[in-house]
Amino acid sequence: MKVFAHRGASGHEPENTLLAIQAALDMRVDAIEIDIHMIEGELVVIHDRRLEKTTNGYGRISDKAFAEIRLLDAGKGQKIPTLWEVLQLVSAQCELNIELKSERTVGPVIQLLKRAISELDFLQSQFLLSSFNHHLLNEIRTQHTGWKIGALTASRPINYAYFAQMLGAYSVHIDVDFVDQAFIDDAHKRGLKVFVYTVDHEEDIADLHQMKVDGIFTNFPTRSMVRIAHLASAVIK
Repeated sequence: MKVFAHRGASGHEPENTLLAIQAALDMRVDAIEIDIHMIEGELVVIHDRRLEKTTNGYGRISDKAFAEIRLLDAGKGQKIPTLWEVLQLVSAQCELNIELKSERTVGPVIQLLKRAISELDFLQSQFLLSSFNHHLLNEIRTQHTGWKIGALTASRPINYAYFAQMLGAYSVHIDVDFVDQAFIDDAHKRGLKVFVYTVDHEEDIADLHQMKVDGIFTNFPTRSMVRIAHLASAVIK
């Protein structure tokens, strides 16, 4: 079961900061998940569309200038990083799941990832582009072939993982509150990986391991990896 460090190792360091990314790298995670918005042509790494949850700023990101948000404290003196700064730090050490949070991000993201492949030794297969905005995923599918996409859902649709299959997705990402065996089985029959968010509790990890989920997003990567390793060794015995 693959472990994604959710917004970096966000249970230990301020989420979506370079500190959290470095902590996740030090933990040797399989992958890191981050969130991006577009500000004045710059791709910035932050989850919420408002600033007050994770910074000392206030208001909507979309109403701010790039230079203004770069002055904010995102925790422990960290700046809101750019996507390129994260790519430089990760430097192909693990896979990277980039969740698109705002419009008009597809083209700039693809362009930057191509640069990362050229300059930072990433493989295209190390990138997974996900979103709740399935229009953005469809744009990737139809205009930028060859990139892995992950279709996010915070529900259990009537047709299970059909929507992800229709998007040509590599994976479907579902809330831990809604995942069940029927959904997982349906997704696997459609050739999709199933990744579940956000999973921090041992009993949930055990249940998902038994249901043969392909990966989890977690705020506490080391703790989750230890639990998964224990479950795997118990199966072998």
